[in-house]
Amino acid sequence: MTVETALLALGAGFLVAVVTTPVGVSGAVFLLPIQLDILRIPSPAVTPTNLLFNVVSTPGALLRYRSVRALGGPLTRHILIGTLPGVVIGTIVRIWLAPGDRVFRLLAAALLLPLGIWLCLGNRTRPGPGPGPGRTLPAPIVAAVGTGAGVAGGIYGIGGGSLLGPILVGTGMSVAVVAPAALTATFLTSVAGVLTYAVLSLITASPVSPEWAIGLLCGAGGLIGGYVGAQLQPSIPERALRTLLGILALGLATTYMVQALMA
Repeated sequence: MTVETALLALGAGFLVAVVTTPVGVSGAVFLLPIQLDILRIPSPAVTPTNLLFNVVSTPGALLRYRSVRALGGPLTRHILIGTLPGVVIGTIVRIWLAPGDRVFRLLAAALLLPLGIWLCLGNRTRPGPGPGPGRTLPAPIVAAVGTGAGVAGGIYGIGGGSLLGPILVGTGMSVAVVAPAALTATFLTSVAGVLTYAVLSLITASPVSPEWAIGLLCGAGGLIGGYVGAQLQPSIPERALRTLLGILALGLATTYMVQALMA
C-alpha cells in the first residue's frame, strides 16, 4: 500500500464520520464508493471491509455519547433484536445471490434512492422534533425495522444505522435519542457481520474476507471523526444536515444506476 492510499483511506474515514455521526450514521454508506472506485476493493470483499470500518470507527462516537450518559435504553435493545439476525441473513444474500458488481450497484442504488428522498423531503413535510425525546414506537415495529435494516446492512456493509437513523427520526423521534441507539446497533451488528463473513470465507472461493489494512485505516480516521461529530451534534442544524445527507445519497444512487446500466 502506498502512502497516498493510506492517507486517502484515513482522511475519507474521518470526513464521512464527522458529517454523518451527528444523525446516528457511521458514514460507511458514503465511504463505499471510495472503497469501490478509488481504493479498488473487489466485490464482495468491499462489504466486510465496510463493516470493519464500522467496528473500528463507531467507538469514538459511542465514547462521546457515553460521557454525556446518552447510551443504553430500551430503544437500543429493541433495535438489536432485529438487526443482529438481519445482518446474518443479509451476509448470506450478499455472497450467494448478489456477488457481482453490477447487481451490487443496482442494490446500492435501490437502497440510497429512497433514503435520499426521505431525508430531503422529510425536512419539508415534517417539523423537526424539539429537544425532548419525541414520540416513541412500539417495540415490535422497532424490531421489524431493525430486521430490514440489518438485512440491508449485511448486503451493503453499513451495519444498518444508515437506514435506522433516518427512518426513526422521520417518524418523529428525537435525533438525540436515535443517534446513540443507531450507532450502538451499527457497532454490534457490524461485529456480527464481520464474524459471519469470516466464517463464510472458509467455505467459499469468493473474496469475502475484508481488506484489513484499508478497513483499519478508514476506521482509524472514522474513530476520530466520530468523536468529533458526536461532540458537534448539539450545534449542527438538523435540517441542514439531513438535506446534505439526502443530496449525497441521491447523487450516489444516480451514479450507481448509470454505472450499472453501462456495465
